[in-house]
Formats: sequence, C-alpha cells, structure tokens
Amino acid sequence: MQTLRTVAELRTRVRGWKQDGRQVGVVPTMGALHEGHLSLVRAAKRGCDRVIVTIFVNPTQFNNAEDLAKYPRTEEADAAMLAAEGVDILFAPAPEEVYPAGFATGVAVQGVTAPLEGALRPGHFEGVATVVAKLFGMTQANRAYFGQKDWQQLQVVKRMVADLNIAIEVVGCDTIREADGLAMSSRNVRLDALSRAQAPGLYKVMGKVAAAIKGGADVAAVLAQGREDLRQAGFTEVDYLDLRSAAMLEPMTTLDQPARLLAAAWIGGVRLIDNIAV
Repeated sequence: MQTLRTVAELRTRVRGWKQDGRQVGVVPTMGALHEGHLSLVRAAKRGCDRVIVTIFVNPTQFNNAEDLAKYPRTEEADAAMLAAEGVDILFAPAPEEVYPAGFATGVAVQGVTAPLEGALRPGHFEGVATVVAKLFGMTQANRAYFGQKDWQQLQVVKRMVADLNIAIEVVGCDTIREADGLAMSSRNVRLDALSRAQAPGLYKVMGKVAAAIKGGADVAAVLAQGREDLRQAGFTEVDYLDLRSAAMLEPMTTLDQPARLLAAAWIGGVRLIDNIAV
C-alpha cells in the first residue's frame, strides 16, 4: 500500500490503472477506523480491481470547532489496518491540498438536506457534499462505498451524483454493529463505562418503535413514547426520533412507501446517531 498526499500523485497512479482497464473503488473516511470502515473496504475489494481509502478530517462539515479539535486522528494505526486489508492507496491530503488558497466553491444539495441533521447542523451537508465531490474528482473512481449508518449523508451523496451527472456508482453498505447492537462509530471511544453500557438502548428502543409502527400503531404516539423511553434509558437529550421516507426524508404518518426510522440522541456528552428500515 502506498500513502499519497497530493492530487497530482494520486491522479498519476489512477491514470495508469484506468489505462489498464481497471475498475477503481474509493472509500471516503475521516480516519479513526473501525470494523465498520473495514467492511466498506472489503466491499470495495469485492467490487473493484483497485481500492483507494481517503482519510481527511474535513473542517467544513463541523459546526463546532471543539468537536473538530476532539475528532480522533490515528493515521498510523489506520494505515496498518488498511495495509492488512490489501488497500492499494491511502490518500491522506493536508487541508491546504483540499482547500488551497483562493478556494471559493461549494456544493449545496437542496431538499434532502433540510430536515434532521441539516436542521440541527447548518452548513454541515454543504461541507460534506463539497468535499465528497472533490474526492470523487481527485480519485476518478468508478464506485464509492458509504455506510448506511449515516443514512441522510448517503442520500445527500446519491442526490448530488444524480443531479450533477457525476460518473460514479454510489454503493450503500449495511451498518456494522457491536454484539450488543450499538452501531460502530469513531465517537464511541468517547463514551465512559456507564454510557457505553447504556448506549445500546438506542438500537433497542428503535427496534421496539419500528415493530410497533409495522404492527399498525399510531405513528405519532409511538414516536413520542420512543423518545420518552430513550430518556428513561439514560439518554439526556433526544434531538430526533422520526419516521421518514427512505429517499427524500419526508415526514411519514403511514407506511405507504419505503421508510426509515432515524434517531440522534446524547448520552455521556456524546451524540449518537442510528437508523433502521421500517
């Protein structure tokens, strides 16, 4: 595995692969890798001839400078894991390589970005869409692999690719969970022992809510009870627990189209997100 830092180096390697007829996959990450990320790498390995993993802690998608500063940076350990998985290139650019002096362009996706994370974190998805568009342009990959845990982000990326006619296939991969149901996340390492023990309650409550909705219960009442159940389970604040259409994330009161139950809640000072199909 090679670690590359500049777009020029990356494009030289990818150009050679493309000339040889190779299919290129990319897994965009912000590092602090775990088994969830590695599952994306394995999917890319199965679907492509060559695999690039990007590690870039993107400052433009953070609303809170403190959160950006706290985000774990573990490139050496990440690189060892990626090499063991047979990744071809780790692309880890410096901020000035991604956002050089004079950078003045952003990508703003409408509609699907408005609710949930978009409402709570203004500008977040513009940062995501912009950096992902740049990574697609830098890597020139044929396929890109994203986890379904960040469901809204996945829909934003798919919308952007469709709207801008970007020649890449976006592949959404299943959420990887711990044995107790907690969705794997780089933020989980910040949970103290008590909070870590209580955190699987998010997935447990969501499963109960989804089952009730599928059973025909009143959606608004079930969601309200679910939010209260999360508080009883130790979550100090529930940002949302909502039933939304799977693609456009519009509010739903009946199961008349593919649906997703999405949640964001705080425990032990850490914000957890999750989602499941309904």
